[in-house]
Amino acid sequence: MAAVETKPVEVQDNLVNDEEKEEINDENVDENVSDEKKKKKKPKKPKKTAAEKAEAAALREAAAEKEAAEKAAKEAEKAAAKEAGKLKKQQQKVEKPPVNEDDDDDDDEGAPGEGGADAAKKKKKKRNKKKGAGGKLVAPSVPIVEQFKDGKFPEGEIMQYPDSTTAKDRFTSEEKRALDRMHLDIYNELRLAAEAHRQTRQYMQKWIKPGMTMIEICEELETTARRLIGEKGLEAGLAFPTGCSRNHCAAHYTPNAGDPTVLEYDDVTKIDFGTHIKGRIIDCAFTLSFNPKYDKLLEAVKDATNTGIREAGIDVRLCDIGAAIQEVMESYEVELDGKTYQVKSIRNLNGHSISPYRIHSGKTVPIVKGGETTRMEENEFYAIETFGSTGRGMVHDDMDCSHYMKNFDAPFVPMRLQSSKQLLGLINKNFGTLAFCKRWLDRAGATKYQMALKDLCDKGVVEAYPPLCDVKGCYTAQYEHTIMLRPTCKEVVSRGDDY
Repeated sequence: MAAVETKPVEVQDNLVNDEEKEEINDENVDENVSDEKKKKKKPKKPKKTAAEKAEAAALREAAAEKEAAEKAAKEAEKAAAKEAGKLKKQQQKVEKPPVNEDDDDDDDEGAPGEGGADAAKKKKKKRNKKKGAGGKLVAPSVPIVEQFKDGKFPEGEIMQYPDSTTAKDRFTSEEKRALDRMHLDIYNELRLAAEAHRQTRQYMQKWIKPGMTMIEICEELETTARRLIGEKGLEAGLAFPTGCSRNHCAAHYTPNAGDPTVLEYDDVTKIDFGTHIKGRIIDCAFTLSFNPKYDKLLEAVKDATNTGIREAGIDVRLCDIGAAIQEVMESYEVELDGKTYQVKSIRNLNGHSISPYRIHSGKTVPIVKGGETTRMEENEFYAIETFGSTGRGMVHDDMDCSHYMKNFDAPFVPMRLQSSKQLLGLINKNFGTLAFCKRWLDRAGATKYQMALKDLCDKGVVEAYPPLCDVKGCYTAQYEHTIMLRPTCKEVVSRGDDY
């Protein structure tokens, strides 16, 4: 509320009288004194009344109170910010919650889910994927074994076997639970590799952007995976080169040194990479696209892969899985640039069984009907993968070869070229029977190896796996998971929050 100022009349009269006196005094000044030396007397300021003095005092007091209040508010703000900073630092230093030692590990292993491990996994994942001060995405850097110091790694998705198989009642069988516990070490090694794969791919899904070179993408992915898995010779590391096949190329493409290929906005890219612990391989893949017009294609392939996983189980015939996958895959259509395409299963690409240090260990899981009648068996490991295409649904070898792998059953072959002997020794030391690529040979220190590598391929010691492509102009997609057929249940060990 504003205050109105009022002045008494008497004060104004006094001011008039004073001004008249000053004028008379100025007239009486000696005329001999020069004008420059005349002193001009300043008019006197009117005296303030009691009301004005009280009002001024009240204003000063109000201003002082306001200043004190603002100062107190600033100090409170500083204290709150300081306290929040301390709390944030304390939260970052908090270790994962201790595992309850009273839990019966043997009984819980056969049942789905371990709460403590899952909680620890979520906490570590959040810590590893935090962003830097500038908002830049920071790569996960803490090895998985350090994140789970108790040595128990998160389980994958637990599923019961289909009702149509003789394995449907194994989940509650005490005999099967005892068999399950006999293989805990193997399961734990595979879960460690799966957790490294999971954290790597979830980071890469956020990191990859159009405009990056394929070499840049592969090197970032492989560096991150090696750090998380704790690479150690043939005991732990990458199981095969990073596949980053684009568009009509469905599989087995990774850039060689000097490849200038750049990822574009309209590309459909299959990211396929593997990790292993003591030869226990995780083979898992996903498809990356930035343009939403390809969403239906990705949805079809993802649904087909989940169908294959659901149908898989002990005593299930492989041909039955292929028929179920094809039925789901080819029920989808995708519209691209005004034209509608049926999504087709690529009939000459398959899933496969996995054994230690052997990515393709004999059995194949078709993705079309009419395959083998061979049955799945207990304690087998499978990569269930499906490929969908808008083209012919048939792939062929094309482009420069980059993937190679030593033949698992190769007999002894005498080498006449010294360079071939040296290259074979390097392959045995660094890769064994795991797949490798030319970039990895460069990284291992090999030089001028092209002739030696061709010689090893010609003799059947090393097998070449060139890129597999459908017709140019079409688009292909892939999704893949690794599953364990445990005595009690089926575990999709590579399952994550992303897919």
